[in-house]
Amino acid sequence: MPNRLATATSPYLLQHADNPVDWREWGDDAFAEARRRDVPVLLSVGYAACHWCHVMAHESFEDARVAAAVNGRFVAVKVDREERPDVDAVYMAATTALTGQGGWPMTCFLTPDGEPFHCGTYYPREQFLALLDAVTEAWTERRDAVVQQGTAITAAIAHRSTPTPPDALDGAALDHAARLVARDADPAHGGFGGAPKFPPSMTLEHLLRHHARTGDPESLRLVEHTCEAMARGGIYDQLAGGFARYAVDAGWVVPHFEKMLYDNAQLLRVYLHLHRATGAALAGRVARETADFLLADLRTPEGGFASALDADTDGVEGLTYVWTPGQLVDVLGADDGERAARTLAVTAEGTFEHGTSTLRFPEDPDPRWWADVRARLRAARTLRPQPARDDKVVTAWNGLAIASLAEAGTLLRSPAYVEAARECAELVLRLHLVDGRPRRASRHGVVGSAPGVAADHGDLAEGLLALHQATGETRWLEAAGDLLDVALARFGDGDGGFFDVADDAERLVSRPKDPTDGPEPAGQSSLAGALCTYAALTGSSRHREAAEAAVAAAGGLARQVPRFAGWTLAVAEALAAGPLQVAVVGHDDEARSALEHVARGATTPGLVVAVGEPGAPGTPLLADRPLVEGRAAAYVCRGFVCDRPVTTAEDLADALGPVTSRG
Repeated sequence: MPNRLATATSPYLLQHADNPVDWREWGDDAFAEARRRDVPVLLSVGYAACHWCHVMAHESFEDARVAAAVNGRFVAVKVDREERPDVDAVYMAATTALTGQGGWPMTCFLTPDGEPFHCGTYYPREQFLALLDAVTEAWTERRDAVVQQGTAITAAIAHRSTPTPPDALDGAALDHAARLVARDADPAHGGFGGAPKFPPSMTLEHLLRHHARTGDPESLRLVEHTCEAMARGGIYDQLAGGFARYAVDAGWVVPHFEKMLYDNAQLLRVYLHLHRATGAALAGRVARETADFLLADLRTPEGGFASALDADTDGVEGLTYVWTPGQLVDVLGADDGERAARTLAVTAEGTFEHGTSTLRFPEDPDPRWWADVRARLRAARTLRPQPARDDKVVTAWNGLAIASLAEAGTLLRSPAYVEAARECAELVLRLHLVDGRPRRASRHGVVGSAPGVAADHGDLAEGLLALHQATGETRWLEAAGDLLDVALARFGDGDGGFFDVADDAERLVSRPKDPTDGPEPAGQSSLAGALCTYAALTGSSRHREAAEAAVAAAGGLARQVPRFAGWTLAVAEALAAGPLQVAVVGHDDEARSALEHVARGATTPGLVVAVGEPGAPGTPLLADRPLVEGRAAAYVCRGFVCDRPVTTAEDLADALGPVTSRG
């Protein structure tokens, strides 16, 4: 019979609704039941697209012996980490403190007061059964020691949320951070570190901005090398666009096949900015294909974007995506099939499992031939079983998608991308904002009960500000300002930084606060970036000072381990180079369009752009910016102190030259 998850809205929880384990959702009722029965809580945290979560579910949570042991001796609680990042953050901190590493599925044992006393990740069935016995024995025979351990672990993770002294990042610190990042670069395959290798989205953005501000050629070279290696590798979907979560090897050959919204939204922006900086055709193609993937595969009927595509198809990892030489011949015929196998590095031995291979591009194919072959292979692949889709709409990740699509629409001159960003923003503001506060997620047009965390405020504000610049519509600027005001009032730590949850959120055993930029921007750095952009668009010194304080709050982290402070450093580069504002005024004609194209093509960090009719209401940058002799004009301003207006694209390009050339 279905357990208590049968009425959940989370796709991940619904995957476990028919388990024989008597799962409950996170809440006071679960802990009250643990106190009533005097048993520990088994907390299992994962997400719908997680391969190893599926493995543990099939091995253990669908097993009658495991279910009997869990149901008889524990209260079992299942949490979707994507719906409840606050719960995940608290117990992931405990897991890494106890084991030195983390990951999902996360398996924690808690006292009825929520204090963790034993934590781990994936356990095979027999090992998990032995662990259940050991925890039961410790709980019944050594209760005092267990409770003391839980109290000590809770105190340790609470200490991690203590604000650190601010450490402002000046030019020398930013130069040093770029050098430290370069030391970790993989000279053979691109990226940083070894296997498994994750797309370093925020670090790439940081290096692009550092290059734009300083002219440092090494920073640009690292970005070009990594972006090309990823785009040619198996981590990139050569047929439908979009990137997998990570590669299990150092050479980007074999991915962990889940495709996440937050990865693809950020990588779209990176490739878009690389294309803007260099004109590289590969970067432009990948940016467009990734944007198309978002619209084709992750867009929901309501206009938002789903969280992920699963790593598995019918319980088999990669089933949808991998090929053999024979399968290529079956679809394409002998000549094209054999040519495709050579072109895409599909071998008889295989690069994945059971003689199958991922698709890669060691060298560029003939574009006309490839366009035809790609379409045929993609059509054939659609006939295969397809991975499940986690279709919940997460506020923060949709904010990242809004930002990337809004910019893609303007830089690639594709109005459809801007329209998709607009429809997504309308959905999130209409559905997710409840009493002026964002909720974390919705599904099928029904908003969930979990409140938004700091990243939901920061990433959504970032997206709305990008949409405002793309469209000139003032409602997005106003909505972003409202979100930032809530964040400043509710999330601040008193020393310039931000907690991950609001001061009136559910009280957990610790109030999480992690400035580390992982696969997505930390709540603190996302707010810093949005505050920086909002200040540049409005001239608000209060928001500028808040952005500077938030960056300084993570300054120590950025100096010591810059690869884990990528977005903090990207914002610091914008603060160091800006604010640089460009106001383009004129009627909607070719003259204004030419100026706008130049302005949007500038790479200077800290740049914001406003385009519209002179004196358009609600857009501070357009105030008191008249036409010049009846002609469209561009005003280049630094801190609202403006140069003389220019009326030609050539003069605007000169005015927007590299910051370093201007002294």
